[in-house]
Amino acid sequence: MSTAAAPELSDEQLREILGLIEGADSVELKLTVPDEDRRSTVQALGMDPLEAQIRQVFFFDTPDLALDAAGVVVRARRSQGKPDDSVVKLRPVDPDDLPDDLRAADGFGVEVDAMPGGFVCSGSYKGKLDAGAVKQAIAGERPVHKLYSKGQRQLFAEHAPDGIELGDLALLGPVVVLKLKYVPEGAQRKLVAELWFYPDGSRILELSLKCEPGEAFQVAAETRAFLSEREINLSGKQQTKTRAALEFFSRELTAAAT
Repeated sequence: MSTAAAPELSDEQLREILGLIEGADSVELKLTVPDEDRRSTVQALGMDPLEAQIRQVFFFDTPDLALDAAGVVVRARRSQGKPDDSVVKLRPVDPDDLPDDLRAADGFGVEVDAMPGGFVCSGSYKGKLDAGAVKQAIAGERPVHKLYSKGQRQLFAEHAPDGIELGDLALLGPVVVLKLKYVPEGAQRKLVAELWFYPDGSRILELSLKCEPGEAFQVAAETRAFLSEREINLSGKQQTKTRAALEFFSRELTAAAT
């Protein structure tokens, strides 16, 4: 297993992320594990797949990913043993550019996702749904726009490309996900491990943990040391779970239309 150092941020990137973190509500540290290191990582961190929660993740976009190009993500999710949920996400965003009424809205939050060599700041408007709501919408028994609150729909309307409505979007999904949230032996904080299974057989294993903005750099250093001691590969190519899903299903829709 490679244990090479993770990519470093440039001075300019450090200045930018410091400004973003100052205006964020939370920071999420993320690491994508190369698939060839997946089994050894699971073993090194003592993950038990039988303790994981099963999820189904659905995205909505146009076949050519016009929303993604505009920085808008529309998602709905089913979770084993929990209510369904939905989100309209903007990324990237600058916290200073967001209106005060949006920042104060119940369910809206700004988060900086930091990974080796990169970062992105997102604004997410989350909504809670009754269990079964997403299944009904996917089956055509409920309009898709009913999965989203008035505030979520307004955010979508303000940022989606002209002429694109929630009801016009194509279904991209589902992706089956195993999510494990636990405290590894020797760690001080909860770690989240998500294994995303794509329909073509490919997988992405992502490790993450959330922290307050003011402790982000300390937690990042502690987490890096913890993972390095267990010989977790910190230098692998970083992938975005959402990006991989959107691109896969976009290709599938395009192929089906030809």
